[in-house]
Amino acid sequence: MIVPKVVLVGAGSVVFTQGLLADLFTFPELRGAHIALHDIDPERLATAEAVTRHIAGRRGADPKVSAHTDRRAALADADFVINMVQIGMIEATRADFEVPSRYGLSQTIGDTLGMGGIFRALRTFPFLKALGEDMTAVCPDAWLLNYTNPMAMNVQYVTQATALRKVVGLCHSVHWTMHDLCRLVDAPFDEVDYVAAGVNHQAWVLKFELDGENLYRRLDDLVADDPQLRRRTRVDMYRRLGHYPTETSEHSSEYVPWYLHHPAEIERLRLPVGAYLGIVEENMTEYVRTRDALAAGTGLPVEGTMEYAPQIIHSIVTGTPRTVYGNVPNRGLIENLPAQGTVEVPCLVDRSGIRPTRVGALPPQLAALNRAYLSVNDLVVRAALEDEPRHIRHAAMADPATSSALRVEQIWELCDDMVRAHAHRLQPALRATLGT
Repeated sequence: MIVPKVVLVGAGSVVFTQGLLADLFTFPELRGAHIALHDIDPERLATAEAVTRHIAGRRGADPKVSAHTDRRAALADADFVINMVQIGMIEATRADFEVPSRYGLSQTIGDTLGMGGIFRALRTFPFLKALGEDMTAVCPDAWLLNYTNPMAMNVQYVTQATALRKVVGLCHSVHWTMHDLCRLVDAPFDEVDYVAAGVNHQAWVLKFELDGENLYRRLDDLVADDPQLRRRTRVDMYRRLGHYPTETSEHSSEYVPWYLHHPAEIERLRLPVGAYLGIVEENMTEYVRTRDALAAGTGLPVEGTMEYAPQIIHSIVTGTPRTVYGNVPNRGLIENLPAQGTVEVPCLVDRSGIRPTRVGALPPQLAALNRAYLSVNDLVVRAALEDEPRHIRHAAMADPATSSALRVEQIWELCDDMVRAHAHRLQPALRATLGT
């Protein structure tokens, strides 16, 4: 593979596209790659193309750039497909928050579990099935590098619903958690030995050492001395579970029943209910700013983001060995989690591809939480695979945060309202309302 073809599906997510391309063109061997951009929105696609050419110029790269509203044309003969599509965009995200809030259900991010995560998955699955079918037809040997949330549900669905097998889900949470933890305990990131494993947005730091020193002891001292540090959700979880979770407090609060149902806990832990709506609004503003700056011919900052996809592409193309964190079907990688679930583990990458590493068993208290998470995932995936709308309700009933806040009748009523809000994006059999 001398000149790889890299396809960005959902390239109109311009803010994320900029970071990926800045990272990609950092590698001299990838500066001549074919970058194929796909989006269904012509204006966003044109902006993405302008961004690509601008960043290439700033990085001294000379890629072949093509832009496509037709997905199969973009995918033809691809080596790598990076998916970052968000089905429904801000309109659907608003519904994910506004409809549950009428029932008194609090969410912070709403993209992984809970009502937001469940319905984000259900409206994404039809797209993933079509993408898998297109890739099977025109680039069957390509790697699908998925960034679209809910990560674990999407990876489980695409590997069960399509013929694709070279699939990995990518998230920056482990990298940035370790980066920030190292800064907190005053340890050089590049010299720290760490291992994390679990599920996406709820993995756990199992090893955290510097020259044989257990850095958790430094963290314990900091937490004991700083009452404000104890007001972080994941620090609270660390104190009780013994291992630090690898996603932000906003995310972490949504996957357990302990926090968002209690106003006093929301205040104690300073949880920003509805925070993701503000993030989406900021991204929309940043897109407009980028589009207008390019149209005016003014410069844009070109900053890398240390994402895994460009590193994976470089390793497979050049044979440079790396370890990244990937979301893959379990199949015994973590022995006390379900085999069909998607787990996040260290993966070795080189010219032969991506090879997940076996972690063994998680501590039982961590596995218990991950199993609850994966049970929700499995029910959502089964709803789509089996055309069974009752499984949507079963998933919501099993969800820790939802079931702690609502009576079962309310859960079913809420699911009906969410189905009505998203019906035109769901597969036909899942559009049924079932009552209580």
